[in-house]
Amino acid sequence: MPRRATVSKRPLLPDPKFGNPLVTRFISHLLERGKRSTAESIFYRSIDLIEQKTNQNGLEVFEKAVNNVKPVVEVKSRRVGGATYQIPVEIRDDRRLSLSIRWLILYSRDRAEKTMAERLSAELIAASRNEGNAIKRREDTHRMAEANRAFSHYRW
Repeated sequence: MPRRATVSKRPLLPDPKFGNPLVTRFISHLLERGKRSTAESIFYRSIDLIEQKTNQNGLEVFEKAVNNVKPVVEVKSRRVGGATYQIPVEIRDDRRLSLSIRWLILYSRDRAEKTMAERLSAELIAASRNEGNAIKRREDTHRMAEANRAFSHYRW
């Protein structure tokens, strides 16, 4: 990170199939060891599976799932006078999106279905219905912030 100038955000190119920059960002988080084509095929297959299972537009279900998982507040540790407090802070929009994408991918990898496309589609469907482990993680984060609301005056 530079000391003086702020780092400018690079614009994301829209993905080739849907023309959506959010899909590009999700695929970039999904890929492992630089295998973008594999990550793209997993994502597009999961969107097709969502359309088969729910009879809804797969991209709309995906966007709804990402929006449902976005957390509003989180806790950050702050050391005050020898004690460490968990202070609730609001999250910037960019970090909200990153956390929701990260949680969706993390919990879809932990699922029991056979292929990654099936796991991802099942987690996205569950998140769009406000169910699943990614939603549980968001609720836990909000609960932790609510429990530590008394320390909010220690904010920087």
